[in-house]
Formats: sequence, C-alpha cells, structure tokens
Amino acid sequence: MPVAIITGASKGLGRALAEALAARGWDLVLDARTAAVLKETAAALAGHGTRVTALPGDVTDPAHRSELVAAAWRLGGVDLLVNNASALGAEPLVRLDGLPLDRLRRALEVNVVAALGLVQEALPLLRASEAGTVITVSSDAAAEAYETWGGYGASKAALDHLAAVLGEEEPRLRVWAVDPGDMATDLYAAAVPDDGDPRPEPASVVPAFLRLLEERPASGRYGAPSLLEGR
Repeated sequence: MPVAIITGASKGLGRALAEALAARGWDLVLDARTAAVLKETAAALAGHGTRVTALPGDVTDPAHRSELVAAAWRLGGVDLLVNNASALGAEPLVRLDGLPLDRLRRALEVNVVAALGLVQEALPLLRASEAGTVITVSSDAAAEAYETWGGYGASKAALDHLAAVLGEEEPRLRVWAVDPGDMATDLYAAAVPDDGDPRPEPASVVPAFLRLLEERPASGRYGAPSLLEGR
C-alpha cells in the first residue's frame, strides 16, 4: 500500500485528506501537537482497515521529524508527504506595524523551515518511490496582499518558492503547492475570530487534492477551486 506522511492531521484539512486516503487504502503517518485529538483521529481512520501511526509532536523539532520518517519507513517508505501544519504568527492576526517579531519567527519556523526540514529527511524515501510526491499547503495570502495577513502570507510565499525550486531540483518527483481556498477551520477562526461568514468545510476541497494524485500533472502551484471547477 502507498504510504503518506501528513502533518497537522488531527483536524481540519489534514484530517479530511487523511480520511480520504485511508478510504482508498493508504497507510498513514499522522502528526499533530495535541496528542488526545490525534489519537482519536487515528482510531477513527484505522476503521478503514489501513495502518495508521499517530505521532504527536512539534514539526519544528528535528527529532520529531526523524521519528515521522522512520515510522513511514517501517510501513514501507514515503510515497506522499503533505506539509499541512501551519502557524499564523499572531492570533488573531495583526497589522505589520504591531506584529511581534518572535511570532513572525514562529510562523517562518513552522511554515517554512520545518517543512523543508521534513522534506530533506524524507527525500531518500521519496526518491525511491515510483510516485514520490510532496504537497505543501499554501494560501491565497501567499499571492495576494490582505491587511493583517502579512506575516502569515510571507511565510506561505516563501514555502511556495521552496516548492517551486524543489520541483526543478527533483524532476522525478511531483511537487505541488496547493491553495485550498476559503475553509471553515480552527486556523481561520483564530486568525479572524470576528468573521462569522459561512465557509466551506475542509472535506469539500479534498477532491482537488485527490485529482492531483490521480492525474499527476507537472510540479507547480495549483488552486483547489480551479481543480474542482475542472472536474
């Protein structure tokens, strides 16, 4: 069975994607910081009959990243790495003139440095896979200027560029930066707590990710809304 590592997998988009992959027979290594929620998620996904390894921890910890890759190796390798774990920086978001620099550093550490660190750790197994794939979860804030989204958007823009370069450097892999569009997630609620407008559930954008895995287009940046419209 193919094996995927998914970070930030206890809820939101990470859990929805893990659920879809488990239903299709994928074995999974799941990461999140909250052990109890991750354990519940893993138990639910194991009901699909696939092997699920849940490892709570912080992706900024090199030892934890090594643990994730080692767990995938024990399941057979790494066919897919999904860098989904994200940090906003400030919660709620604030203008750049009031953004604490230590919170910006945290966003960059989680969203960029840790993501690259996990890719580096997993690359030997990804290269050995017949369909090695890296997905980095992006945001429209990486490409558009929205007030108060500067720190988070800058980190996602940096992640997009790393993904683009990785795709050039590793032509045998597929490397996709995917902007999922608006979603009702805890991350968005923490970013803009006063926004009560209804937003799509994360599960509604998962078919866009599955389409990429099925069709395997060239490495690059993709928007889930466009992928969903094209089905």
